[in-house]
Amino acid sequence: MLQLDIVQSMPTLDLAMPTALLVVVLVAIFLNKRAEGRLVASVEQREFRTRDVILLIVFIAIVISVIAYTSMFSPLDVVPNILMVVFLASYTMLLFTFSHIFSDLTRKRAQLLSTGFGTASLIVAVVSLSGPLSDGYSLFRAIAFFALSVLCFTIVAYEKRKIISKARWYLAAQPPAMFVLLFVFFNVMYGGAVSVWFPILMDIFGFTFAILIILYLSSLFSWKTVGIFAVMLTFMDVFLVFTGPMVTAAQTFTGLGLPVLIYLPNIPIVYAQSGGIGFRGLGLGDFFFAGILAVQTYNKFGRKTGVISAVTMALAFGIWEAFLPEITSFFEIGGFPATVCIICGWIPIVAWKFITTKNKPSTTMPISQPEMHPNNNVPLQ
Repeated sequence: MLQLDIVQSMPTLDLAMPTALLVVVLVAIFLNKRAEGRLVASVEQREFRTRDVILLIVFIAIVISVIAYTSMFSPLDVVPNILMVVFLASYTMLLFTFSHIFSDLTRKRAQLLSTGFGTASLIVAVVSLSGPLSDGYSLFRAIAFFALSVLCFTIVAYEKRKIISKARWYLAAQPPAMFVLLFVFFNVMYGGAVSVWFPILMDIFGFTFAILIILYLSSLFSWKTVGIFAVMLTFMDVFLVFTGPMVTAAQTFTGLGLPVLIYLPNIPIVYAQSGGIGFRGLGLGDFFFAGILAVQTYNKFGRKTGVISAVTMALAFGIWEAFLPEITSFFEIGGFPATVCIICGWIPIVAWKFITTKNKPSTTMPISQPEMHPNNNVPLQ
């Protein structure tokens, strides 16, 4: 879902979010071929069938509706807290699974990775004790990040003594550990003067998870099922946005600080109702939707068509987004189904490719008869 917080009720150009959408989709396209072999093996070469896609759409609609309506009648914020734990566990497992698949690094790369996480953790631990980041949780924050730093540098020393070429769980555990500590100590348990998690860290992890989800799930789709998924998800998105549950669920997730939406300032700069810089938000599901369409188009028609579809989806999204203030004001809704914007840029490319492929005359190579050459070494009779 696409959200905005700006004053104008007229067409407003934005370059930031369409560019971000294009970059994420292109990165997913070019990484997909490199990661496809290992990811297919991790899901045991399974693919969604039509029934699976239908059940997936129904499940998404039920979950969003339940989240929307229970969060409005939840005493003591019980449901939002449960949601936070569930989604935090899901993101952590996704990050660990993906990291473990690619953790069979060489010794030098493993040491370099651990050194990077250890250094970053040490910096956060030191900075937490001073300056505007200091608050009532600074001591606990510093101890947690210092402990992670010690573990990372211990792994560096351990790698010097062992030669291991297989996947290592202790390498895969570092990214999710960093994510959990940053989320807890800069979102849940944080009272400093400077906002660190929103939107900077939340956007960084949002972009990361968007790419990982595209790469991990793209192998489960085929050209047939991705078409069914595109149509059904678009209709579901339109229905849930205009009836309200999608907007309510998005607001719930935003309040929890979970990286399910990416927030970027409108460029050129516009101002929000509060007087600050206006931001626009786009859900990770919409990044995933555009990425899946582009990857499957790449697999079906080749790299050039896949890249073109990514560009046209970003352009169509930008055009729709420019008129978003007028659209939301007219329909009196708090957001807009971004799947409509994306699919408007994808369908023309696919239709054009099918038409040109159908009208292209098929060229069949004639079967050549083997030539008979006399063997000069055989004497004439």
